[in-house]
Amino acid sequence: MNLQYLWRKRKSIVVTWLISYSVVLFVPIVISLIIYSQASHALKGEIHRANDSLLKQMRYTIDNQIELMKRLSMEITWNSKLQGLVYSSKPSKEAPFTAYQLVNDFRLYKTSYASIDEFYVVWNRDGSVLRPGNVRDMETAFHAVHNTGGLTYLQWLDVLRRPVQERFVLLPHQDAAQTQTSIAHITQLPKDLNGEDTGTVVVLANTARFLEAFKNISGFNGGKLLILNQNDEILLSNVPGSSATQAEGLLEPFMDGERFRLDAEPVKGSELMSIHSAVSGLKYVLILPSSLYWKKAEYIRSFTYISIIISLIGAGVLTWFFMRRNYSPIQQLVQSLTDKNAQEEHTEWNELRLIQRAILNVRSEKDEIALQLQKHQQVLRSNMINRLLKGKLDPLVPYEEAFKSFHMKQLSDQFAVILFVVENDENLYAKLPGMDDNEQSKLIQFIIGNVVEELAAERQHAGYVVEVDDMMVCLVNLAPSTENEQQELHEIASVAQDFLKRYEMDITVSISGQHFSWPGIGLAYQEAVDAMEYKMVLGKRGIIAYQEIRRYPAEQSQHGYYYPLQTEQQLINFIKTGDFEQASAFMNEITTRNFSQPVMSLTLARCLIFNLAGTMMKAIHELGDGDGSLLENPLWMDKMMAYDTLQEMQEELHLLLQEVCDCAAAKRAYNVSREREGSLRDLTNNVARHIEENFQDINLNVNAIGEHFELKGSYLSKLFKSQTGEGILDYIHKYRIEQAKPIMRGKRESITEISRLVGYNDAATFIRVFKKYEGITPGKYKELY
Repeated sequence: MNLQYLWRKRKSIVVTWLISYSVVLFVPIVISLIIYSQASHALKGEIHRANDSLLKQMRYTIDNQIELMKRLSMEITWNSKLQGLVYSSKPSKEAPFTAYQLVNDFRLYKTSYASIDEFYVVWNRDGSVLRPGNVRDMETAFHAVHNTGGLTYLQWLDVLRRPVQERFVLLPHQDAAQTQTSIAHITQLPKDLNGEDTGTVVVLANTARFLEAFKNISGFNGGKLLILNQNDEILLSNVPGSSATQAEGLLEPFMDGERFRLDAEPVKGSELMSIHSAVSGLKYVLILPSSLYWKKAEYIRSFTYISIIISLIGAGVLTWFFMRRNYSPIQQLVQSLTDKNAQEEHTEWNELRLIQRAILNVRSEKDEIALQLQKHQQVLRSNMINRLLKGKLDPLVPYEEAFKSFHMKQLSDQFAVILFVVENDENLYAKLPGMDDNEQSKLIQFIIGNVVEELAAERQHAGYVVEVDDMMVCLVNLAPSTENEQQELHEIASVAQDFLKRYEMDITVSISGQHFSWPGIGLAYQEAVDAMEYKMVLGKRGIIAYQEIRRYPAEQSQHGYYYPLQTEQQLINFIKTGDFEQASAFMNEITTRNFSQPVMSLTLARCLIFNLAGTMMKAIHELGDGDGSLLENPLWMDKMMAYDTLQEMQEELHLLLQEVCDCAAAKRAYNVSREREGSLRDLTNNVARHIEENFQDINLNVNAIGEHFELKGSYLSKLFKSQTGEGILDYIHKYRIEQAKPIMRGKRESITEISRLVGYNDAATFIRVFKKYEGITPGKYKELY
């Protein structure tokens, strides 16, 4: 009997729920599998992060030792005695004494750098090796330091003479305990003026000092650690049988000859991690066994399967319980609906269909009520718009939903108001006999409303006309991205005014400004009302825009344009030095001084922006833009002209300034590296001092200064410009002008006398040079100061 009853109720919602809930049971299974997958990845990530931290700790420890080696190498390289010994043109008989002083200095280095096991300098010209306290020939020094059988004398020479400025290699070392090897930092000394190799600085540290850093990591995770040099060659590792020339066992799949391939596919059962040292340029590699995290992943997988089984059992029990509990209200609802018709209870076994039929009956009754409410919709809509216009917003009313309920489109949050006043309404009423005043008013409102709303729709706007205080008000919801809303509102008003003249309507129209959001509607209406009051002055039957009658201050102070030639030259000098921070701060000072004024026209502002861009072009042109990419690429100028705001143009200008300063800094760094910064700085200071001491000499010029310093004048000017950003002739002129300024401020001497005092034989030349660098003539300068 129960089975027959269930079969008849197979369409019941209970059966549907049972099937649906059963399907839902698969969700925890999927979630559990996802959790298992994510947990495995997370576990792997945590192990990697832990080993990454250990690698960083090892890098820190080793980098400290490497930094000491590099610091010692730098101190030796720039030792004044070594510079004098290697690059000096003094007689060769003085060299032994200088070498003796140098090796005595090396003893101090030996004491200061206790963790450095060995260091020496190979002096190519003398074929000697300078060690702390002694000078030996190269072969004797090799046997004293490196002759362990792992490297021949010729191989040692080949290592020293490789054309690499700075590198790390593994060298045999007799004094090194156990390993008999040391990591060597080799630095090639700069070549002499003839382009010949001068020598090599070698700093050694025993590998035992580095192997101590390996113990923590290898003891923690059983991984294999390697240190690679700049050529990805193995310097040091804890893998038995691995070196720079051979690799066996675990390392063989990762090797490409003598190079270790960091991009190689990981070997099955292992994971590869690596980090790079910014201090030494070395690479630290860790090879881990995959079993570290898979062992824990197996535990997570077993736990996941058990949780799935428990979830299925618990979910099945809860599903049946809640299904029966949730069905009880529906069962009671069905009984309440079917009590009135017992026959229907036996024919419709689906509870939802029975409820649906009852709801349809209720909806039909609701539609009848909605039909009655629709008749009053226009009144309700007018009342809502009226309250918005008067600024009486109800915070509890969602106006976006209210617009939708009244079938009103909301195109954007931009609103404006057009106000219409019929000036000859009494004459119109007289021409409409047989109608009472209320019907006549509604007819006029209907005509104006349809005309204005249709005109607004033609221009992609939404207009809604209502009557407020005996005036017809059109609330215009402007379309987004409207470029000239005032002109379009004026066109709507003008066309409506002309069209309504056909019906003999004399209309006065006022237009508000554009406002945003719902509170702005009240402001727009008030502006339109204020504008309408001006018909007393401007006359009736016209169009009055609030923007036209709004009063501005009678006078607005105007401020000048500040960007003198001297300021531009200072900015160019900052750019030439490649100092972006100082150049950016100076440019900000210029723009702030101009734009912080109360009023500055957009034309002058754009002029200033493009003048600043022109200054950068001048600076990069004077520097010489190598491939010409900055000067010939017009994209940045087009990009700047496309911007609409001064702020965007300033941001683009700073990006260009960054690029120009980077170019200048790179060029200056390139020049410095080629000419040796220290020697050029001294030469530049001497040239500047010579100019300052002899600026009154009328024969002072580039060639004369070049002869004084035994160099060609054009070449000396080029070196001077690479350091200061300007040529010698420019420096002479500027220094003379700076010396002439205080004399001119005294206003006692004539221009001719002043020109002779500062080294010019001809007053005309002095006037021309002064105007070139200062922008005005000396006479004008004396008048200003």
